This record gives sequence, structure tokens and C-alpha cells, in this order.
Amino acid sequence: MPKYLFVTGGVMSGLGKGVVTSSVAKLLQLSGAQVTCLKIDPYLNFDAGTMNPYTHGEVFVTDDGGETDMDIGNYERFLNRNLAKSNNITTGQIYKKVIDDERRGKFLGKSVQIIPHVTDEIKRRIRELATKEEVDILVVECGGTVGDIESLPFLEAFRQMRMEEGPSKTLFMHVSLAPELSVVGEMKTKPTQHSVQEMRRIGIQPDIIVIRGTRPLPMETKEKISLFASVPAGSVISDPDVETIYRVPRLLEKEGLLKPIRKQLGVRSRVAMRGWNAVADRFVDHQLTVRIAMVGKYANLADSYVSVNQALSHAGAVNGAGTRISWIESEEIEKDESKLGLIDAYDGVVLPQGFGGRGVEGKIAAANRARVAQVPFLGLCYGFQLASVSFARHVLGLKGANSTEVDPDTPHPVIHLLPEQARVRDLGGTMRLGGHDVYIKKPSRAFEIYRTDKIRERHRHRFELNQKYIRKFEEKGMRYTAFSDNGRRAEILELEGHPFYMGTQYHPEYVSRPEAPEPIYVSFVEACVRRARRSGKATKA
Repeated sequence: MPKYLFVTGGVMSGLGKGVVTSSVAKLLQLSGAQVTCLKIDPYLNFDAGTMNPYTHGEVFVTDDGGETDMDIGNYERFLNRNLAKSNNITTGQIYKKVIDDERRGKFLGKSVQIIPHVTDEIKRRIRELATKEEVDILVVECGGTVGDIESLPFLEAFRQMRMEEGPSKTLFMHVSLAPELSVVGEMKTKPTQHSVQEMRRIGIQPDIIVIRGTRPLPMETKEKISLFASVPAGSVISDPDVETIYRVPRLLEKEGLLKPIRKQLGVRSRVAMRGWNAVADRFVDHQLTVRIAMVGKYANLADSYVSVNQALSHAGAVNGAGTRISWIESEEIEKDESKLGLIDAYDGVVLPQGFGGRGVEGKIAAANRARVAQVPFLGLCYGFQLASVSFARHVLGLKGANSTEVDPDTPHPVIHLLPEQARVRDLGGTMRLGGHDVYIKKPSRAFEIYRTDKIRERHRHRFELNQKYIRKFEEKGMRYTAFSDNGRRAEILELEGHPFYMGTQYHPEYVSRPEAPEPIYVSFVEACVRRARRSGKATKA
């Protein structure tokens, strides 16, 4: 029978609860348990697909086409396995199911209420995932913080599951903060005390408390939290900042996190840390650091491109290099073209995903500058499309070339709407989403990188390359070397005679893992390392 480990958060959002959840799951996996994670998001949106990255961070796409919370990406990267859209539950999904059931007459004669109807549906979804995945332990993370009105039905469902399953099959882990004011120099416990009190008011007593902080928690502070939160001192776990998130499992293991978990849930195998620790150490023990310019329109929030950041980090680790990312707002380039010259000083340029017309001209200019200045370049999804537009304008001489997403009346629609999108009216969940098989032509640089003629990659787009222009592109050295859907979709571009100039219609970052970095990212960072060394400006780690 599956067991359940519930992770809640207190005090404030952004504590790193997703990393703690991923790390706990990794430790259980390394202990020989079959484990997966479930993220609960209390917002009323059906999924994350229509949310602005500034509001919620990136949208992570699963192989089965789910537009999910970015923590699903964390889970996949730590567990080194694919998850599905069912690994992410939202309030919108729960309420929609309950209302649909009511309309179909399932509750005839009853007043439909939060308890038991909504909480029953929450418990059904949790247990359904555990059964389908055939796990020993399901790690369930509840988004937001204790006290949020949106989270209450989920916390109530957790409380009921403790009653129904018993304490030997359920465990509550609470992630909190011990802030430290520089003028005082003491890690304060009062926020955690209040957070745990709120949990108790709901009817949940935490079994383990994980305390985030800038430095390790002193023993006297652990004992104070233990006393006021009614948790054994050995179950108060310090989680200070570390050099890389991939060292968090090692940190938590050394803190003794597995001891109370083993005692309560009966996990008996010893944890095998050596392989994972070797992977994590690569992210710290590097010889040099390459500087990469990320040109986009959500540059003020790093979480907008978290999978891209992590994929670059994975690729740097296997190349013995750190990756230092600088954010360049494409709109700033539009206002001042002299800022294009800044690109020349970088070891590589990434043009990431995005939508809409804002900042597009700056991105097109950046793609052209990387081409002319021979700076390694990687275009992702929209970046692939705008690199094609840039080449059409500056090399093919097609004045006014554009994407019909930006200019519906462009004389040269190099990028146009997918045919099946013409009749789409709803925006949520209607793009070309999820995993597709991509077939690579040979000989090609793409084939040299992937060493196979078939890969599987994930997508999230409505527009695509207009293939009537391919012949003109290839006459001037821009090749399209991978296709999907029986040749209907162009997937990879590569520029001949350039150190590294490639783009992908798919999102390679979604499948990159610390234990298995995505090959095109590895090749891109390798080119960045070569440029850094040739320039003599390589930054020592």
C-alpha cells in the first residue's frame, strides 16, 4: 500500500519548498523506494498555461502535453524520470470535476459542499496517482503558505488522510524560515512558531520541520523550535543556502532527515549517495566560467526561464565550466541599438521562448548580431522562429519578413500559423503541446550532436516555419536538418560556416537532467568554452 509524505510551507513563498520536496524524493529514491511527486497549486486556473511568467514563473511542459507548474521540472530533474500532467493538481481542476459531477446528477438530493465533496475529490486524485504510478511513497507538495484561504481545502484533505491512513502511512513535513536581521545577528524562531500554530489550528501537527536560512541552524535554536513546535529536536532539520541545489539532498541526509522518515514510514534500505554526490560536485568543481547573454522580455524574473538556466548549468557541468547568465531586455536593444555591441563580449547568446510582439525587433537584431560577430548562438522555440526571420531579412534581403504572429500582413510570412490552429478560439491547452518524435537528417551538425536520427522532444507553440522558404534559406547556408509529423514541421536550424549557430522549434531544456544533460545544450556550451579560451578572457571559477 502506498504511503504519503505531505510537504507544506510557512512564513513566505519562494523558500525553496520545491527543491526540498525534490531532494526528499531523491533521498527516498536513492534508498530504493519507488517514489514520485505531486504538486498541488491552489490557484483557480485550470493549469499554468495562460499565466504570465512574471506572475508564476515558467510553464513546464510534460511529455503528455501538460502545461504545469515549474516545480514539476524540478521533480523531473532530481528524479531523472518523466512525470505527467496528473502530477500537478490545481483548485480549478478539482472544482471543475465536482461541478461537472453535480451537473451530471452524481450528487442528486445533496447540498454540494467543500467537505466532503471537494475534499473527497482531492483525496481521490492523490490516491489515484499513487496507485497508477505503483509507488511506495508519494511526496505531495502543497503550494503557497499555511494560512492562504485557497490552500485550506487541500490541508483539510491531508488531515483527513492522516485519520484514514494512519500515522504509519502519512508524514507531515513543514518548511519554514528562520530570518536573521543583520543588526541582531540571531536566527529568529517566532515566524516558525506562528506558522506551526496555524497548522495546528487546521488540525495538523508537523512530524518534521525543515528550516531555511542563510546559514546552518545553531543547536540552541533547533531546541527552541523543538520545544515550541512539539517536534523532537532530531526532526528539526537545518537547510541553509548551498552552492548548488543539487547538493541539497546531501545536506539533508547529513542533517539526519531520513531518520524520522524511516522511523515513521518504515523505509529500511540505506541511502546510496555516492553517484548523486559525484553529479552534484560537478556543478561546483569547474575550471572556468563562461558568460552567456540571455536576450528576452522576462529578464527581471529568473524563474521565467528556470529550465533554460538549469539546462545551461547541466551542460556547463559536463564541460567543466560554470555558466554565468546575464539578462538583456530585448526592448532595451530596440531603444538603443548601440547595446547590440555588448553581445560581442559574451561567450554565447541564447534567444529563449516567448510570445507576442513586445521586444521582437530587439531579439531579431540580437540574432543577427550573433551571426555576424560569430558568437555561439542557440535559439529556442520563438528564438528559432526569430532567427529564421532575422536571416530572411539580413541575408535573403526579404524586406519586411516577419512572423504572422507579430505582423499578420507581412509580405514575407517566414513564420506562419500552424494550419490546425486556424479554428482555435480558446487559449488554454490548445497549442501544439508535449512530446513528439523528431527525425534528424544526416549528414548534419544535429546528427553529430545527437548521434541518432530520432529523438523525442517537447513542444509548446502555435506558429511554425513556412517551408516554402526553405530552398531560399538553404541556398544561402541556413539548413533545416530535423523534422517531425511526417516532415510537416521543421525542428532544427543550423548555419554553415559559423562556430555554433543553431535553433530548435522544440524545447530541449525540458528534458535536460543533471544526470543526463541535453545534447544540444552540451554542444552549445562547449562552443562557448572554446570561444572563451580563444579570446584569452576565460573567467576562472
